[in-house]
Amino acid sequence: MAKKKSKPAAHTLYHKDGSVWAKGQMDGEVMVGHWVWFRKDGTRMRSGSFENGEQVGEWTTYDKAGNVYKVTTIKVKK
Repeated sequence: MAKKKSKPAAHTLYHKDGSVWAKGQMDGEVMVGHWVWFRKDGTRMRSGSFENGEQVGEWTTYDKAGNVYKVTTIKVKK
Protein backbone atom coordinates (compact mmCIF):
# COMPACT_ATOMS: atom_id res chain seq x y z
CA MET A 1 0.00 0.00 0.00
CA ALA A 2 1.34 3.44 -0.95
CA LYS A 3 2.26 5.80 1.87
CA LYS A 4 -0.25 8.64 2.22
CA LYS A 5 1.45 11.97 1.49
CA SER A 6 0.80 14.62 4.12
CA LYS A 7 0.15 18.27 3.35
CA PRO A 8 2.86 20.71 4.53
CA ALA A 9 1.76 22.86 7.46
CA ALA A 10 2.81 26.37 8.46
CA HIS A 11 5.42 26.33 11.23
CA THR A 12 7.00 29.03 13.40
CA LEU A 13 10.13 28.77 15.55
CA TYR A 14 10.82 31.21 18.40
CA HIS A 15 13.85 32.76 20.10
CA LYS A 16 14.09 32.16 23.88
CA ASP A 17 12.63 35.66 24.44
CA GLY A 18 9.48 34.69 22.49
CA SER A 19 10.23 36.69 19.35
CA VAL A 20 9.86 34.93 15.99
CA TRP A 21 13.07 33.20 14.89
CA ALA A 22 11.86 31.49 11.68
CA LYS A 23 8.72 30.89 9.63
CA GLY A 24 8.14 28.27 6.99
CA GLN A 25 6.45 24.94 6.34
CA MET A 26 6.99 21.47 7.73
CA ASP A 27 5.98 18.16 6.21
CA GLY A 28 5.92 16.04 9.33
CA GLU A 29 9.31 16.81 10.89
CA VAL A 30 10.96 17.91 7.62
CA MET A 31 11.43 21.52 6.47
CA VAL A 32 9.92 22.14 3.02
CA GLY A 33 9.21 25.17 0.88
CA HIS A 34 10.27 28.75 1.57
CA TRP A 35 11.64 29.70 5.01
CA VAL A 36 12.61 33.07 6.50
CA TRP A 37 14.82 33.59 9.60
CA PHE A 38 14.67 36.72 11.73
CA ARG A 39 16.91 38.50 14.21
CA LYS A 40 15.57 39.16 17.71
CA ASP A 41 14.70 42.73 16.66
CA GLY A 42 12.42 41.33 13.92
CA THR A 43 14.56 42.16 10.88
CA ARG A 44 15.07 39.46 8.26
CA MET A 45 18.35 37.61 8.54
CA ARG A 46 18.15 34.88 5.88
CA SER A 47 15.66 33.27 3.52
CA GLY A 48 15.58 30.33 1.15
CA SER A 49 13.89 27.08 0.27
CA PHE A 50 14.02 23.44 1.30
CA GLU A 51 13.18 20.25 -0.56
CA ASN A 52 12.81 17.21 1.68
CA GLY A 53 14.79 18.93 4.45
CA GLU A 54 17.70 19.94 2.18
CA GLN A 55 18.55 23.56 1.30
CA VAL A 56 18.10 24.23 -2.43
CA GLY A 57 18.23 27.14 -4.84
CA GLU A 58 18.98 30.74 -3.96
CA TRP A 59 19.50 31.70 -0.32
CA THR A 60 19.57 35.38 0.56
CA THR A 61 21.38 36.86 3.57
CA TYR A 62 20.28 40.32 4.77
CA ASP A 63 22.20 42.98 6.68
CA LYS A 64 20.85 44.50 9.92
CA ALA A 65 18.99 47.18 7.93
CA GLY A 66 17.14 44.47 5.95
CA ASN A 67 19.06 45.04 2.71
CA VAL A 68 20.38 42.12 0.65
CA TYR A 69 23.94 41.38 1.77
CA LYS A 70 24.62 38.33 -0.42
CA VAL A 71 22.88 35.63 -2.44
CA THR A 72 24.18 32.07 -2.44
CA THR A 73 23.07 29.32 -4.82
CA ILE A 74 22.89 25.90 -3.22
CA LYS A 75 22.96 22.95 -5.57
CA VAL A 76 20.85 19.86 -5.01
CA LYS A 77 22.88 17.00 -3.51
CA LYS A 78 22.91 13.81 -5.55
